[in-house]
Amino acid sequence: MPQAFTRSLGFTRVSGDLAPDLHRIDGRQYGHYRDLRGRRYALDSGALTFEHIQGDPFAAPSRLRVDLPAGLLRLPAWARDGADARRACADFLQRAMRPALAAAAGGAGSGRSGMLEIAAAGQEVLERTGVVVGADGAVRVRLSAGLPAAGRRILGRAASELLTRRLDGALRHVAERLDFDVLRTHVQVVEDQVALRAQLGEHGLVAFLADGSILPRRSGADPRPLGAALPLAAPDPPAVELAAPHAGTVRGLGIRTGVTLVAGGGYHGKSTLLQAIALGVYDHSPGDGRERCVSAHSLVSVRAEDGRSVRGACLTPFIGALPLGRDTGCFDTDDASGSTSQAAAIVEALEAGATGLLIDEDTAATNFMIRDARMRRLVPGTDEPITPFIDRVRQLWQERGVSSVLVVGGAGDYLDVADCVIRMDAYQPRDVTAQAREIANAHPLGDAAPRAPGRWPHAPPRIPLPDSLDPRRGRRPERVRAVRTRAIEFGPEEIDVSLLYQLVDAAQCRMIGDLLLGLTRGLCDGRRDLPRILAALDADLREHGLDALAAPGFGDRARPRGFEVAAALNRLRSLRVARPAVD
Repeated sequence: MPQAFTRSLGFTRVSGDLAPDLHRIDGRQYGHYRDLRGRRYALDSGALTFEHIQGDPFAAPSRLRVDLPAGLLRLPAWARDGADARRACADFLQRAMRPALAAAAGGAGSGRSGMLEIAAAGQEVLERTGVVVGADGAVRVRLSAGLPAAGRRILGRAASELLTRRLDGALRHVAERLDFDVLRTHVQVVEDQVALRAQLGEHGLVAFLADGSILPRRSGADPRPLGAALPLAAPDPPAVELAAPHAGTVRGLGIRTGVTLVAGGGYHGKSTLLQAIALGVYDHSPGDGRERCVSAHSLVSVRAEDGRSVRGACLTPFIGALPLGRDTGCFDTDDASGSTSQAAAIVEALEAGATGLLIDEDTAATNFMIRDARMRRLVPGTDEPITPFIDRVRQLWQERGVSSVLVVGGAGDYLDVADCVIRMDAYQPRDVTAQAREIANAHPLGDAAPRAPGRWPHAPPRIPLPDSLDPRRGRRPERVRAVRTRAIEFGPEEIDVSLLYQLVDAAQCRMIGDLLLGLTRGLCDGRRDLPRILAALDADLREHGLDALAAPGFGDRARPRGFEVAAALNRLRSLRVARPAVD
C-alpha cells in the first residue's frame, strides 16, 4: 500500500461545497457534470472525489472515491495490524457497505439516475480495490453512482440529495452501526486460515480440511454452502492437527505431499473434495463452510481444454515425435486437442512455479491420463507419441517435488503410483491406502506397469515477445474488458478463461486484463522470461497495492494469482514467444 495512504487523509485541497456546485449546473446539458471530474469535496463522512463522469445517464455509471478518516470508523488496532487483518477488515466493510448503499439509492430520472453501488464480494476474502484500509485506520472507498438526469439534462438538486445526504448518510450509517464483535470474528477467521496455510509445508501437506467443514455447494451457479450437507469428519489416519492463533488446535483431513488418489463411487463427493482443495488457495468468509480448508498457494488445477491455442510450449515430457516431423519441443497450435491441451496446461503451470497439480478424471483427456495393458499391446509404444500422465506422475514428485492430487473413478492402474488413497463414501473420507496396495500387489500390471520413459526434459522458460501483445482494435485505442469469469477482451481478441476453475471472481478477471495491459507498457520487453514477469508483477502488487497496476479509479478489481495471469496470457492467440533451445 502506498505510504501516503497510511497517514491521515485529512481534508485539505477540497474544491468547495458540493451542493452549490450541483445546484449551479441544474438543468444544463449532461456534459456539464464533467466540470466535477477530479474535484474533491468535503462530506460529513469524509472527502468525495469524482474520478470518472459518465458520458450520459444511460452510460456506465460514474466512479467516485470517498476517503474516510480514521476517526470515523475508529477501527481497533487488531483490525488494521498487518496486511491480512486489513484485507479482512476491508472485505467486511465492503460487504457491509453494499446493502447500505443500495438502500440509500433512489430518485427518479433517466437511465441509471440515482444508483449507488459498490462491487459485490463472493465467498472468498480477496484483496480488492473497492475498500482499502490503511495502517492508521483511514479507509478508501470506491463506488459507482448514477448521476441524476431528466432526459439528458442535469438534475442538480437530485444529485445533491443523492451525494450529500443519501451517500453520506449511508457511509455514516455503516460507521455508526459497525459491530466490532462480528468484525473481530471476520478478521480472526482470515488470520486463522493464513496461519493454517503457513503450516502446511512443515507438516508435509499440500492441503488441510478441518473437521466440521461443509464442502458441497448449493449448485454450480450458487457457491454458498449446501444446508443439508454432512460436516466433514477425517479418519485417523490421515487426520492431522494444526494450530490456529484464534481457534486453537484444529483437527482435520491432511492431504500429504506426493501422489494422492481420491476414489469412490459416483456422487459420493470425490470432485467436491477436489474442488474444496482447489479453492483452498483462497481465504473464505465466515459461514462459507470452508473457513478452515486451506491449500498451498501454488496448487494449480489442470484439465483438458479442446480448441485452445498453445504457444511455444515444451510438450516433450508427454508428447514425443509426431507424424510429419512436427516439433513438440516448442509447440504451437491454434486448436489443441484434449490431450495436447492438458499436456500444455501442466508444463505451463510448472513454468509458472506450481508445486502441485489437481486433476479430475471427469475433465481430463482419457488418452492423456492412461493407456491400459490391452491398448499398449494393440498400439506399440513406438507408434504412440503420447506418454500418459501415469508414467510421469511419480517422476514429477521424486525429481521435481511436484505433488499431484487426482480424482479417479475407473482408472485402477493409478493404484500403483499412489502414496495415499482416499475413498469418499457418502461425502466422508476413508483412508484405504493399505487396501489399495493389497489390490495392486494381487493384480500386477506386468509390462504395462507405469514407468517414466526417460529423464524429464529441460525446457528454458519462454520469453513473450512484446510485438505479439497489442490491445488496440485497428486504429481504435486500447480496449481491454472482462466478461465476468468467462472471457477477457484484449484488443480484437477474446481470451477464453471460462475453464480456469481457480479464477473465482469477475473482479479478478478485470484485474488480469489490467495486468496484461501493463505488460505492453515495458514489462514485456523481449528479454524477461515469463517467471520473471510474474515475479515483477507480484513484487509491484505487494509493495504498492492493486492501485499501482489497476485501471485508475475502478473499485471492481481483485487480486488474482500469478498462475491465472499466466494462464490468460497463454490463451492469447496472438501471443508469440522466443524459441529457446531445448536440451
